[in-house]
Amino acid sequence: MTVTPPPPRSAGRAATAVERASTVLGRLRRGRLLHPAGRSFVGETVIWGTPGPPTGVALLDHPGRYRTTVRLSKGTPTPGSWPDVLGLALRLHRDDGRPFDLLVSSSGAAPVLRNLPLPRRRFTGTYSTITCYRAGRRRLWLAALADPDSVDLGRSLDTAAAATRTDTPRLVLAVASAVGPWRLVGQVSFGAQLGAEQDAALAFDPVRNLPPELRVAGPLAWLRDQTYRGSRRARGATAQSGGSTAATV
Repeated sequence: MTVTPPPPRSAGRAATAVERASTVLGRLRRGRLLHPAGRSFVGETVIWGTPGPPTGVALLDHPGRYRTTVRLSKGTPTPGSWPDVLGLALRLHRDDGRPFDLLVSSSGAAPVLRNLPLPRRRFTGTYSTITCYRAGRRRLWLAALADPDSVDLGRSLDTAAAATRTDTPRLVLAVASAVGPWRLVGQVSFGAQLGAEQDAALAFDPVRNLPPELRVAGPLAWLRDQTYRGSRRARGATAQSGGSTAATV
């Protein structure tokens, strides 16, 4: 998978500087550098297939069912139900042993707003990848959208966890071009909450843990890659650390 680096002369020094800085900050924080407060769950993702023109990504274009680890988080984090940039991380466990890590942040659904992380109170709502992917010549954005038939996740991590104890919350997965409408491709369901130790051990790599046809694009991809490397290094984690061992929700 290709990640666009800075100009060749400065690439090595810049990469080292960013990764070291992220490692130091992670150690000072004694945990995740990014989205430290969260809850993780057993999950299941069902892909229905892409309606209309195919994306060129087999995992999205063809029906499938995947054991999934789900993590909801707050970015800063702010206390309780205060507004924050909320995060949703999905790890789809594939049969080939290579996971697909999808990380999305609270945003708007409209074409312009899907590029902006937006603070909000409620965990039910629109989450997008903010930056785009490339599949061949296509630019794609992925999102998790509210399912109108699902139980609400509430305004705090505690209420989201409580919802999984009495029901099976769901979000709908979607794909779009830069200005096109969201096309629904699947659904993720939340199951039982994982323990605190399992949540702490979980580490995602949204830049490198991707299907072979998909790559992260845009000027922030390289910076994101180095930041996640440093954060994992500070915790002694790897790009595939953790994840649910349960079969399905």
